[in-house]
Amino acid sequence: MDVSSSVWLITVVVILGLFVFDFFSHVRVPHAPSLRESAVWSTVYISLAVAFGVFVWWKWGASFGGEYLAGYVTEKALSVDNLFVFVIIMARFAVPPEYQQKVLLLGIVMALGMRGIFIAVGAAAISTYSWVFYVFGVFLILTAVKLIRESDDPVAHEEQRESRLERVVRRYLRTHDAYDGDKLLTRVNGRLLATPMLMVLIVIGFTDVLFALDSIPAIYGLTSEPYLVFTANAFALMGLRQLYFLLGGLLDRLVYLSVGLSIILAFIGTKLVLHALHENTLPFVNGGEHVSVPEISTPASLAVIVGVLAVTTVASLVRSRRRASEPAAHSGNGPKT
Repeated sequence: MDVSSSVWLITVVVILGLFVFDFFSHVRVPHAPSLRESAVWSTVYISLAVAFGVFVWWKWGASFGGEYLAGYVTEKALSVDNLFVFVIIMARFAVPPEYQQKVLLLGIVMALGMRGIFIAVGAAAISTYSWVFYVFGVFLILTAVKLIRESDDPVAHEEQRESRLERVVRRYLRTHDAYDGDKLLTRVNGRLLATPMLMVLIVIGFTDVLFALDSIPAIYGLTSEPYLVFTANAFALMGLRQLYFLLGGLLDRLVYLSVGLSIILAFIGTKLVLHALHENTLPFVNGGEHVSVPEISTPASLAVIVGVLAVTTVASLVRSRRRASEPAAHSGNGPKT
């Protein structure tokens, strides 16, 4: 895939321009967005992502278009799981609804910047050492196992992680317990202190680093093109703020989301290991020769990812509906007086 430096530059400028537009049109004036506003702009950003996929298909062919689409769907699914963690962070710090937009947008921009670094490092490592695919594959499989183990009570596990991170941050920052509008710093008795808004932003930033450790190896399992990796990540993160407010209470109904994501990560991890075996150069594996193993195509990968997400979403909603009806059923069967 031949991507010129001018195409890279135009792409980065357009993406940054969209974030700047989002800030000045929606975030600069603090407010809690309505359901309609969130739905409209979520649709706009998803449509932009799909339109870009059509452009990739037209410009570079169906193979790269399919890789972008598979990467985007995977990153979007992982982003929804990230929203679940953001809900926990917002609740823990009691962030007022009208200020949550600013924290989310700044956190998303930080995430894109950090992922850009991870993407560049990953691309350099892959081009130099083919055995990196082994590392990525095993890491994703271990991450999948970790997700399965924590699926019993994800809220408790996330709260423990955020508590440890918060203690570390407070050790190095002088903090104030009260919010001062949407300011990150405030003066109290002449002392400059960090507000809870800055604390939330730092916690979200560190959390985004952990998310990148999972998402970047995952998408490199679907495409080895840094341009597609970057744009899929950018479009998946774009509109995440609106999706946060749109989904709202629906997030806690996706009870099997972690299970579905663990299956996807394990699948991509296996795909990476198979690819590493196919391209093997390690002398202690098959004498440094390629291993004849089947490789999983991009259409098959996309079918598995979409299928797993569809099944886990439907199963989650069915399970949540049954849970909601259980108290009513029990109360109806009780003794009458």
